[in-house]
Amino acid sequence: MSVDKEKISRTVLELDKEFNKRWSNGDNRGYLDAYTDDATYFEPAVKKMIVGKDKIIAWIDSIYFNEHIVRNEYLNPQVHVNGSGDFALMAYNLNTYVLDERGKEQLNCAWNTSHGYRLIDGQWRIVHSNWALTQTSTEETTS
Repeated sequence: MSVDKEKISRTVLELDKEFNKRWSNGDNRGYLDAYTDDATYFEPAVKKMIVGKDKIIAWIDSIYFNEHIVRNEYLNPQVHVNGSGDFALMAYNLNTYVLDERGKEQLNCAWNTSHGYRLIDGQWRIVHSNWALTQTSTEETTS
């Protein structure tokens, strides 16, 4: 059986964009419902990895508010698919935009994002999610 890596890449990217669209419109359940029970999660506000869907949901529900994101830019998306076609690692830069007090679009946040997706019972589910700010240091470093 041949694995259509391009089709899987498009599917996972479109799925992620749909989750992000829902998030931007005030519905965080797209991402949250897609996590597996043993998913892992990193983001700038957590000091150690969160393990488990219930803990991830509790964390995100505790901090989530609708920022009224009006536009998302997916930059440099890359999806790596394994040979059997049941795992995909997606990485991209994401810029989110909101309206300022004058109604003009302004950059809200710029992210380096990666998600590990696994095909389970015919559905792509998130097994790992990492959100990092695009610039947390002004100097290059290797450690």
